[in-house]
Amino acid sequence: MMPPEEESPDGDRDGGLVLLHGPKSGSTRKQGCDPFAQTQRSKLQHRRARINQQINKEMRMRAGAENLFRATSNHKVKETVALELSYVNSNLQLLKEELEELNSSMDVYQNESESISVPMIPLGLKETKELDLLVPLKDFISEHYGEEGVLYEKEIKEFMELRQAMRTPSRNEAGLELLMEYYNQLYFLDSRFFPPTKTLGVFFHWYDSLTGVPSHQRALAFEKGSVLFNLGALHTQIGARQDRASLPGLNQAIDAFQKAAGAFNYLKENFSNAPSLDMSSASLTMLVRLMVAQVQECVFEKMTLLRAQNDFLSRLQLAQEAARVEDVYSLVHQTMSQPHVKDYVPFSWTTMVQVKSEHFKALSHYFAAIALCDCPAPSDAELLEQEKAFLQFHVTMPEGPSLRVLLQDPEERRKLGKAHLKKAIMKHEEAMRIHGLCKILRKMDILQEVLSFAHKRSLSKYSEIDHEEDFFETGEAPDIHPKTHQKPEIKSPNFSQVKVTDLFHRLGPLSVFSAKNKWYPARRVHLMRGENGFGFTLRGDSPVLIAGVIPGGCAAEAGLKEGDYIISVNGKDCKWSKHAEVVQLLKSTGKEGVDIGVITLQGSECPRAVDRKAAVMSSGSGMLKSNKENSRKSLMNSKSASTLLVWSKKSKRSKKSTYSGVPFTAVGDNEAMY
Repeated sequence: MMPPEEESPDGDRDGGLVLLHGPKSGSTRKQGCDPFAQTQRSKLQHRRARINQQINKEMRMRAGAENLFRATSNHKVKETVALELSYVNSNLQLLKEELEELNSSMDVYQNESESISVPMIPLGLKETKELDLLVPLKDFISEHYGEEGVLYEKEIKEFMELRQAMRTPSRNEAGLELLMEYYNQLYFLDSRFFPPTKTLGVFFHWYDSLTGVPSHQRALAFEKGSVLFNLGALHTQIGARQDRASLPGLNQAIDAFQKAAGAFNYLKENFSNAPSLDMSSASLTMLVRLMVAQVQECVFEKMTLLRAQNDFLSRLQLAQEAARVEDVYSLVHQTMSQPHVKDYVPFSWTTMVQVKSEHFKALSHYFAAIALCDCPAPSDAELLEQEKAFLQFHVTMPEGPSLRVLLQDPEERRKLGKAHLKKAIMKHEEAMRIHGLCKILRKMDILQEVLSFAHKRSLSKYSEIDHEEDFFETGEAPDIHPKTHQKPEIKSPNFSQVKVTDLFHRLGPLSVFSAKNKWYPARRVHLMRGENGFGFTLRGDSPVLIAGVIPGGCAAEAGLKEGDYIISVNGKDCKWSKHAEVVQLLKSTGKEGVDIGVITLQGSECPRAVDRKAAVMSSGSGMLKSNKENSRKSLMNSKSASTLLVWSKKSKRSKKSTYSGVPFTAVGDNEAMY
């Protein structure tokens, strides 16, 4: 992801994001947050938060008891502690089972339509503790930026309000924008307050989405990753609530699950050493595959709506779409059965995925049977097209007569259709058997209804085509080749669509005023205009750079140096000022002179270059010649040992880097000799 492009306070567009530096009306933190909305979903989230806190308390008690058990040599104390540990572990197990049941409450996130749809699997949001950044940020501003931290209390509180709001995002587009707005703010927070060589001294606490186990890190990347996880989780909830009986609802569900897959995949590709299991590589791989499978299921449902006609080829396509859904759910089940995931994923999820795999395999054989038994034999004009489609339909060709004879002989079609129905019924019964093994799924009436309806439909069709005089043994129907007309797309998060505000823009442009840069204390110098001006050359803007100082001139005598940045003129803040604005301030100076505030970045001094330039000036050229640029540096080019995530950044260099040897009166605003 490209970092937000930095801009001046006027809010000009320069890159993917528009960064506004004034107050923003209609903030998403108000319309995207519903902390007091007592919906079923919010009640569930509050229950999950309460259980997370209880789990955290029990784990602290267990850690203390284990330490005491190891430290003591008293036999009676050991017995007492062992008993306490047994009690605590029992409580933890009960709490985790209660949390698992909450995480399996898929019906809460489903749509309220009367139509019957197979439930989808959504994720609950990761919970986090409140975070007080007021003192740490004020201290950092005073220590690093040399300004009064109290002057930035409004900005700090606004950031904290945004963080508080994103803990309870609404389940709609506004909630998604709220999470993305906060994520983009973390970029600025990282650049302003997290130097590569030290930490801010605050911990970010987050609870595992499925187990409730707490984790904490100082690295801001952990906060970023957790917000991205919640972005994906919110997409799953939005996808699960859509009315999939309509085409618009299906398209929205497909889009939501594809974006959820993109968020989890983005996390997997960018994170390493995740402190919680839900953000481990194995778990994220499982979640990406689960989302892709749910997209594929929606594609099948979309096909059933679009392919309303009952012709032979449409039913073959439905059979292959169902086989594709079975294929991807089988892959998800394999992933959930891996050692690092098996004991972590809720049993109801694993069972649901296995049930869907069997269910859609049954549907693929059912639609194959319908195509063979309910559609008439092809005409001579249709035969070639149907023969071509049927040739690629089965994984292995069915035993018996040639393909042409099979398609034209109604009795042969009935025999093969009967074999497909037999297999469909077996798979329906297997799906119902697996479903009955899970107590949580047994409570889901709608799932029971879907499975029962499909099973009865196949039994009814089998009875319809089964003849009493059938003495042949029904053969084994070959598996159906999976094929889809719409391949799922993994859509990565597009943060550039959300406008963000650099809350701490008053500190100055990030190209200079960032956590990774260090500078000497600000200096205030008073300059009087001499016969040849002030004796320095300016270049660039935001902030304007002193590109050269004439030896013996007013600027040199006052202590100005090449590489200094002008931060104020006569008390007016010039950190964000354009080149022309600073020039105008200097031109308006009277005989009383001008007070200029400057800073010097540590490590920016180049004595040899200064001496060389001085020689050029003193030789009578009258102008400074240099190829040094007032460049905008990359904001995150280093990685601390504790950092979880490495975000790619592109440096942006100033284009205003040319020099001219013409007199001052003819020099443009970008470069001027005073």
